Amino acid sequence: MKLRTNIALANKIKLSATLQSWLPILQSPLDDLESTLNHIAADNPCMRVDNPREQTLNARSKKNNRANSSTTGVNDAIERFCIAKQSLYETLLDQLCPPLFPTPRSVRIAEEIIENLDECGYFEGDMQQIAEQLNVSVEECERVRARFAYLEPTGIGAVDVFESFVFQLEAADCSSEVYDLCLEIMKDLERHAKFKKNRHYEAAMKVIQTFKNPPAIDYFEEVRAVVPEIFVIEEGGEIEVRINDEQYPLVIIENEKIAKKETYLRNKVKEAKDLIDALEMRKATLYKIGLMIVEYQYDFFKGGEIRPMKLKDLADEFNHAPSTISRAISGKYLECNRGIFSLKSFFATAIDEDTSNAAIKDYIADLVKNEERKRPLSDNKLLQIVEDKFGVKVVRRTITKYRKQLNIASSSERKKLYEISC
Repeated sequence: MKLRTNIALANKIKLSATLQSWLPILQSPLDDLESTLNHIAADNPCMRVDNPREQTLNARSKKNNRANSSTTGVNDAIERFCIAKQSLYETLLDQLCPPLFPTPRSVRIAEEIIENLDECGYFEGDMQQIAEQLNVSVEECERVRARFAYLEPTGIGAVDVFESFVFQLEAADCSSEVYDLCLEIMKDLERHAKFKKNRHYEAAMKVIQTFKNPPAIDYFEEVRAVVPEIFVIEEGGEIEVRINDEQYPLVIIENEKIAKKETYLRNKVKEAKDLIDALEMRKATLYKIGLMIVEYQYDFFKGGEIRPMKLKDLADEFNHAPSTISRAISGKYLECNRGIFSLKSFFATAIDEDTSNAAIKDYIADLVKNEERKRPLSDNKLLQIVEDKFGVKVVRRTITKYRKQLNIASSSERKKLYEISC
């Protein structure tokens, strides 16, 4: 009995060691996999990690260099590539200097305001709380925030769209007559046409149409190019799952012959082989996940909608906790003839057993995209259309939440934006 217990314990320890090396590799996105492997292999003299993608890029680079004898063009391209674009935060901090911010006190207030900007560039903080934290008055904080009208990008630091437009109007190069008319139009933007008889109307509308909403739109992070882990290919009516193993780093074992003579190196070679096994286990696991997704979401790959799919189904299949599977599929993508999708998007929360929230979000986005610009759809109207389409009961706040997650403005805001773009 004792011997059986010891054997079971030894197997459990061995399994745990395997999982410890497998899970970090499984959870790493393909773009980060090389750095994960390098971290694991850092102290192993019997292995190295090669990246086939780098080798391909280097080969192309050498070919291009031979084809282009002009070093100036190459150097210019390298320089452009190496110059990093400043973030919104860095851009604003660089402008916190006299004459707009002449004292350390005004700079400190401005820094705190910058800390409370959302990703769109709007101020979303509590000015009362900031004032108490800095031991200054709310009025002083507001006076400092008002100076943001003269910072780049213009419109930054405003509390809403109207104030952002006011800030941008302050920075606009226009006559006092055009300025005054812009202000009047902005107060009643939905009915801007009533000002058409004003001789400055055309000039005012040209100024308003230059305004950016949101003000920080030029600083939105560029979408990172994703490398799909799984390909779902349809050929001759048959759906096939393939792993993108061409993008996988390679673990190369070195000094294996010398390692036979020394215990330390033998152990390091074994570690390298375990790492290769973990890498193969990763491919096998993702391949199996791909097969399960195709099985559950077959209608989607044939042009239908994503159906509800539970992480627990996947977790039970692999005998792991749902949280482990959730981390495993995070940051990973699948490519099929309908585009590139995150693996998590196939595990949408269900509204009911036949409808996923992802399907409803896609439908809302499509409705707004094709709505009548003079009469944008309100959340209540979207709710009614969604319930009629899917035959489910949904509360209005759910529609509002989905709309915000899709970064879609309210119907009144959309109407104003449509008017501006006329």
